[in-house]
Amino acid sequence: MRCETAALSQAEIGAIARRIDRPIVLVGLMGAGKSTVGRKLATLLQADFIDADEAIEQAAALSVAEIFERFGEAHFRDGERRVIARLIEERHGVIATGGGAFVDPLTRSLILERTIAVYIECDVATLVERTARRDHRPLLRSGDPAEILGRLQQERAPFYAEAPIRVLSGGGHQRDTALQIIEAIDGWL
Repeated sequence: MRCETAALSQAEIGAIARRIDRPIVLVGLMGAGKSTVGRKLATLLQADFIDADEAIEQAAALSVAEIFERFGEAHFRDGERRVIARLIEERHGVIATGGGAFVDPLTRSLILERTIAVYIECDVATLVERTARRDHRPLLRSGDPAEILGRLQQERAPFYAEAPIRVLSGGGHQRDTALQIIEAIDGWL
């Protein structure tokens, strides 16, 4: 399902929130707005929010970049899957995942079976602008961010397309994207 406009009242949002019976998991490339929109979405739904990368860092007592550097991506993805499974089991309301989480077949299967998966799609120029704000992305340290993000978008598009809900995030306000997600979930339920 793809949704590009949303205008819901707080009463309508509350009615939709009461119908949601599992966590909402946000997937998409780094810089798409999963964490920022996720916080706004959780606030609108009066639910809690958790960023999976922050939970991973807390569990490992290392940053994502340090885990990548010391142990490699395969080790990180294994730990990421375990942390996401725990967060889902704990029934967090809105969970933002790292950009590569949904590419892993076991993690993707877990998310698709036990949550409402929402793909936040964004154009490469916006992704480049957003990711340039902070230098903590291990996959962007090895070359031109625009080229890397464009390549990742092409490679990961088939996986992200498996999410039943898809919204566009651009230069607008996070609240608008969060409302699009709520409206799309309402149509999906």
